[in-house]
Order: sequence, then structure tokens, then C-alpha cells
Amino acid sequence: MESDDYTRTRRSLHGVAELLMAGPQYRAHGTIKLRPAPGGFSTIHPPLVAVDGDLLLVDGSVAGKLSGTTFAELASHAGIDAGAPADLYSDSSGCILTDTIRVDLDHAQTIARAFDWGDRALRRLNPTETPVLWPEHFDLGITADRINFGVSPGDPHIPEPYAYVGPWDPHTGPFWNESFGAAHTLTALGTADALFAFFTEGYHHATES
Repeated sequence: MESDDYTRTRRSLHGVAELLMAGPQYRAHGTIKLRPAPGGFSTIHPPLVAVDGDLLLVDGSVAGKLSGTTFAELASHAGIDAGAPADLYSDSSGCILTDTIRVDLDHAQTIARAFDWGDRALRRLNPTETPVLWPEHFDLGITADRINFGVSPGDPHIPEPYAYVGPWDPHTGPFWNESFGAAHTLTALGTADALFAFFTEGYHHATES
């Protein structure tokens, strides 16, 4: 499913998460944690800044359309103190405030669906943990028993939405198909139930020895 349009959309939404959500929230509340939300994702502290498809919402009201404007212009219109969190992590979206946001609605919905599936599956896997959308890698995850579980909308290694299981300690065997553990695309998994089953299988493989 990889395409230039998908890559641009993923990068732009990653930039929104970093520059318009995590950075301002960190300066106001001391945390970069984000969460899935209907149609996309959101901050966890007010003002609640959210993406819904190709729209930016602030406390439930439409602040503007994402695609076709720069991060700086959209932030100014929405009253957001834009900019990435300072000196917290090395990985990033690579976006700067003067970049123009490019979001294809269909691809944005694909990313929103990935986060929705991931949120539901991770909460089923461990109801005591709240999944976190981290802005540095733009992935949704939890950690349980020294195992990372999560969903990513894609990266240079796997350029489409995928689920992963990453034990802190190295494991070998047919289940472990990546250097960091195991991963399958959401296209291959097909359903949210299959995603939950993959996480469950990964947990058993990681804890059985």
C-alpha cells in the first residue's frame, strides 16, 4: 500500500502530533503523551487539540483544515504555541513549522483505523495499562512484563501500518521475524481481533521460556 501520498500524509500527521500537540502540551503540562481519538488522535490535557481526518480540532471545535497550510499558519489560526518538545528525544517527524501540511483523507483514515484497532487490542491485552501514542516514533504502545506491544502507521523499515511485539530480552524461533521481535502488517492481519490474537501469541511466546 506504500505510496508517495501515504508517506506524505504519515509524515504530515506525525508533524502535527509533534509540533502542534506534544510540544505545546509538554510546555504546559510536562508530558508528551498523546492518545487515539475518533478520526485520528489527540492531546490528553486541555486544550484538547485533535486530528479528525483532515481537520484540526481544539476543544471539539474545528480550528482549520490541515492540508494546504503550513504548521505555523495553522498554529497561529488555532492559537497554539507550536514547536516540538525541546531536547527530549532524537527521533522526530523531520517537519519544521514552515513546511506545508499534506494530508490525503483516505490515508488519514487508514492511520486513524490503525490507531483505533491498536487501542482496542492493547486494552484487551492488558486492561490495567493505558495505550500511549508517542510523538517521537508516532506509534501507539504499552509495555507489559518487559515486552513492548504496539501499532505503528509505518516507517522506513515497514512502510505501512503494522503491529509489533518487542521483548526486552532477545528471543529466537519462527514467531520472531524481525531483529527487534515480531511484526505483521495490519493488511495481513485483517481485523482488530486478529491483531489482538497476534499480541496474545507474542506474549505467550515471550514468556514461555
